[in-house]
Amino acid sequence: MTAPEQSTAADRKRWARYLAEERAEGAVYSRLAARRDGEEREILLSLAEAENRHEQHWLDLLGGEPARTPSAGLRSRMLGWMAGRFGSIFVLALAQSAEARSPYDAEKYATPAMRADEKVHHEVVRGLAARGRRRLSGSFRAAVFGANDGLVSNLALVLGIGATGVAPSFVLFSGVAGLLAGALSMGAGEFVSVRSQRELLTATEANNDADATAADLDIDANELALVYRARGVGEAEALARAERVLTAAHAGVRRTATGPIGTHAGHSDHDIVGSDWTAAVSSFLLFASGAIVPVLPWIFGLSGATAVIVALVLVGVALLTTGAMVGILSGGPPLKRALRQLAIGFGAAAITYVLGLVFGVGAV
Repeated sequence: MTAPEQSTAADRKRWARYLAEERAEGAVYSRLAARRDGEEREILLSLAEAENRHEQHWLDLLGGEPARTPSAGLRSRMLGWMAGRFGSIFVLALAQSAEARSPYDAEKYATPAMRADEKVHHEVVRGLAARGRRRLSGSFRAAVFGANDGLVSNLALVLGIGATGVAPSFVLFSGVAGLLAGALSMGAGEFVSVRSQRELLTATEANNDADATAADLDIDANELALVYRARGVGEAEALARAERVLTAAHAGVRRTATGPIGTHAGHSDHDIVGSDWTAAVSSFLLFASGAIVPVLPWIFGLSGATAVIVALVLVGVALLTTGAMVGILSGGPPLKRALRQLAIGFGAAAITYVLGLVFGVGAV
């Protein structure tokens, strides 16, 4: 394709910008593919190839490589940097947002196929990001919950205690005590929760005890099929399976255990639940990492209004960061999620601070 005769310098400048963006996006997908394997790698390489087709379209319109190719936008450059170093779900989540804002819908020199490609790319990236979100959802939820719980609860505690007019050393002691109490409570709660869930799974797991004694069953009147039906197998399949087991048993063939119904090869529900000790330690550390932030001003010797302001700033930055991360991962606007997190955290702390003023002996 050659440039239309009615094209202007502004058109050529815009095409060069599109060219730079397509190259940057193709590089993002190529770098992500290099850090993956199997089906995800193939999908990402196909996306990179599609971006190369779009790149060639703008090169053809420009009549070859322009004398000066502009730099890609900040978002594209940042994605490229992250893709080469992390290859994380955050990159895919940001790429999903970028694909959703394609300029080609309003670009008369973009082909209908390119417009359609961009919409398909958005759905493909959304699907890849969804895979990562599913893998990350449980641990990320626990991380955000633990850290935010520590941030908000300990900020509320030190502000409430500080508002009563007590000495800075007492505020520090209260903050450290709150950190340890909350972290130990979180760790103990996670340990009991995961241990109880594992014990429940153990009690409900299927086993092959009935199969092991199949040779002693009456081949015409037995309840072996009921075992499989109780495990969720349909009546016809349960009867067929019971007959196979009985036939093999009476023929002297020892049947090997196939594992409980509903599990997948290589892992069980226990693997999904995880380790009780790992859950306990991670919950302890996550809560403590958040709870230490509002105590830092008093640890470094600050007191009064100065300590309160510094604590608010530190916790505010932390809340904004975790809120923005939630926004990025969920595909929503990071700023909106960050401000929501900040409002919730500061709202809880403000209530406690007011209560401290009401019941305290003096102002901070």
